[in-house]
Amino acid sequence: MGKAIIIFMKSLSKSIAIIGAGPAGLMAAEVLSQSKHTVHVYEAMPSVGRKLLMAGKSGLNLTHSELFERFIKKYGASRKWIESMLKEFGANEIIEWAKGLGIETFVGTSGRVFPIGMKASPLLRAWLKRLEANNVQFHLGHKWIGWDKNKQLKFKTTDGEKNVEADAVILALGGGSWRRLGSDGAWVEVLNQAGVKVEALKPANCGFDAAWSDHFREKYHGHPLKSITLSFGELKQQGEFIITKDGVEGSLIYTFSALLRDEIEKKGEAVFQLDLAPNLSRDEIAKKLSRPRGSKSMASHLEKTVGIKEVKAGLLREFVSKEDFTDMEKLADAIKSLSIPLSATRPLDEAISSAGGVAFEELDENLMIKKMPGVFCAGEMLDWEAPTGGYLLTACFASGYKAGHGAVKWLND
Repeated sequence: MGKAIIIFMKSLSKSIAIIGAGPAGLMAAEVLSQSKHTVHVYEAMPSVGRKLLMAGKSGLNLTHSELFERFIKKYGASRKWIESMLKEFGANEIIEWAKGLGIETFVGTSGRVFPIGMKASPLLRAWLKRLEANNVQFHLGHKWIGWDKNKQLKFKTTDGEKNVEADAVILALGGGSWRRLGSDGAWVEVLNQAGVKVEALKPANCGFDAAWSDHFREKYHGHPLKSITLSFGELKQQGEFIITKDGVEGSLIYTFSALLRDEIEKKGEAVFQLDLAPNLSRDEIAKKLSRPRGSKSMASHLEKTVGIKEVKAGLLREFVSKEDFTDMEKLADAIKSLSIPLSATRPLDEAISSAGGVAFEELDENLMIKKMPGVFCAGEMLDWEAPTGGYLLTACFASGYKAGHGAVKWLND
């Protein structure tokens, strides 16, 4: 009797292929490893979680501690798709999940949540150990190239092409940024050929080109611009970014990158404003600048009166005419609202993440492709974007969790 039950239970077990071993794919594997089904994870690269490890080099920002209503606004137009996922597996669930791996977290001064120790590698090691203990099988060096005529998965490996049959498939192939870490966007053409609508992949959390003079580029390339406020449209935020040889990049720029990118697409240029002295009013600056400077140079006068020096002073010289530099009223205006024109986004491969991807209307409520029963999508290959600060990883985890449960439900029905 017992033996018959074992045979019957085995017949209920089905094979699930997860393609992509980033945060979304691994979270889907986590969910599925607790089911009766056999879980196979296929990864094109020689090791798993490469982008996660790269993100953790400067401190792995797992999620954010802010209130949910503020948190969900960071997803902009894709909020309506992302919100339900985050309600199932959001910031609190991620913190508890990490704790279950033996990784305690803390909240930084900006509200961001990090693992104690900051690094990604201890978390990834503990995660893989648990997945392997739950019989998740990993197949590295397997690049997915589509389906054959019998609807089997096709992989390119060092030993040639390989076909795999699976009862359900979760695609977690990433976006189009950081090609060398595995996210090359090659899947777009495969899904397009299958009749699945995919919005064009575009840079997100990216840098921008600015037409610096040779002098400014050579002198200030790599310099951080701190204690500033950036304004674009109705959005205004204080922070910092970096001057690059091509233009600008950094956390404050990434906060505005979607708006700036869309403006460039629409008008061919985006112009933002910088307040170089947020702690002083415009009138205070004009008053201080109007003090007699005697034999002091203008550079020394700017530094002594309003604290403008080095790269901030260089920016003023870059965009303020010689005539206006001698007019303290106009110079005060420039310090409080200096216009910086941007001409283009940096290439997609340089971006931290990408926008665009599989259109949500192609998917059902469980992230299954409607016209491809049994095929689910998760992670950055979906059409959403968010700024850095824990929002990217949170949505990747949440969508992997959702797709994993969706696959279980579909197989069990």
